[in-house]
Amino acid sequence: MSFFKSVVTVGGLTLGSRILGFIRDILTAAVLGAGPIADAFFVALKLPNFFRRITAEGAFSVSFVPMFSGMLAEGGEEGRREAVKFAQEAQAVMLAVLIPFTALMLLLMPWVLHVIAPGFGSTPQRYDLALEMSRVTFPYILLMSLTALLGGVMNSFDRFGPFAAAPMLFNLALIFAMFCFTPFTDTAGHALAWGVMLAGVLQLAWLFYATRRLGIMLKWQRPRLTPHIRKLFRKMGPGVFGAGIAQINLFIDMVLASLLPVGAISYLYYADRLYQLPLSVIGIAIGTALLPMLARALKAEEPETAKRLFNKGIEISLLLALPATVAFLVIGDTIVNVLFVRGAFGENDGLQAGYVLMAYTLGLPAFIVSRVFSTVFFAHGDTATPVKYAVVCAVMNTLLAIALLQYFQHVGIALATGLTAWVNLVLLMRGLRKRKMASFAERSVKRTLTIFGASLAMGVVIFAQEYWLMPYFMDRGEVWRLSALAGLVFSGAGVYGGILYVSGILTRQMVKDLFPKRKKQDTIEDVQQFGQ
Repeated sequence: MSFFKSVVTVGGLTLGSRILGFIRDILTAAVLGAGPIADAFFVALKLPNFFRRITAEGAFSVSFVPMFSGMLAEGGEEGRREAVKFAQEAQAVMLAVLIPFTALMLLLMPWVLHVIAPGFGSTPQRYDLALEMSRVTFPYILLMSLTALLGGVMNSFDRFGPFAAAPMLFNLALIFAMFCFTPFTDTAGHALAWGVMLAGVLQLAWLFYATRRLGIMLKWQRPRLTPHIRKLFRKMGPGVFGAGIAQINLFIDMVLASLLPVGAISYLYYADRLYQLPLSVIGIAIGTALLPMLARALKAEEPETAKRLFNKGIEISLLLALPATVAFLVIGDTIVNVLFVRGAFGENDGLQAGYVLMAYTLGLPAFIVSRVFSTVFFAHGDTATPVKYAVVCAVMNTLLAIALLQYFQHVGIALATGLTAWVNLVLLMRGLRKRKMASFAERSVKRTLTIFGASLAMGVVIFAQEYWLMPYFMDRGEVWRLSALAGLVFSGAGVYGGILYVSGILTRQMVKDLFPKRKKQDTIEDVQQFGQ
């Protein structure tokens, strides 16, 4: 599968999930607003996801996928059998670690909440609600970790669709729970908590079905520290620490937000959901597609293919990240207002979330390009260097958040996150150059400048439209508001796409590459067909 098609496959499915996620968030905002139930649920939702990002989608994935892909690259049925055996060993060890960890966390949950949300102690209602919901949601970590293992297997076979589609089930499960479980629970927040558990079961069942269709069945076995597992742990060590540092940043953000007035956690959550749209659709899609392809290219000693993949990764990142950044900075407050302000979520709530979104957005391009840079280190088997940079940025982010909190409250927390993203990007770039792991093509630099210019032109157009036209639609009802926002998005996309088409960056061949004829087996050489 070509790199561009792989990115679009993952990105398209992630976009579909995000659209469902926005529907879920719109409904959640209308029902829960930004009050104590909302704050409690968002803490209960984030808690298992923090640990999941450390284990399932963090250190484990970036260590497991290159090893599994490398075994497959050795070729033949023997390589496939060795890879599947390794996956079974990883599954057994994962269960042996996560089952007792989950049980322990459920037992210690009252004390855990005092650590991650100390401000809840001054509002007993939020604390009691968060405790009840967290005990329901936390087992999700076990279900999603197994799902990530199966997703890594699928991705290594260049079958990116099933794992990328799994989050859709998460959003559908929560929407279903909101409507169908609420009458049988104390609050809508409790219903959503049970929806998280339902989502974990559905996602695991979906990936189990997908791997079975691929002809792979991971058998249950006794956990053993085989040579492959020891190697996996050695690679995961720095990654766990690095991912842990990143999640500590999020924990600290939650701790600080819990000390602010009721609603601060909710403002950060709703803004983060919008901010995560381009970050997930672009950053995760590119990282997911790039890691196994780059690992195979390096294993096969094909430096030119690896260089081409690296530069295309940066180009596609910026092609999608820069217009999203400009749009959020120019009309971010309007986007939040149209999507979330209704029901229990008031005008002031929307205004505060809009400010947070703009602060987060300052670091969006850096976050997305950093995914490409980090993936290069991971593909070379170097998980330690990005960790060192993450430690530096974590300390800086914490100090900056504390300093800015005094002046900007919840907005200061997001602003610190956005600014330190650029520090991380600079450190990663210097590390790549020092180790000569990647080189920048002159052609890619020129195309990046064109993309930046097109994004600015798009920003001018949507700013003018928002200033002159949006006031006439904002008070005319939901259909008019949503239609006007859609008009802004499509007109901006038209201007941006038109400039790129005239400049030759966006071509007919790129569009055709989105819909190639399906092959029985995709190969790494397909990347050479993109962007010639």
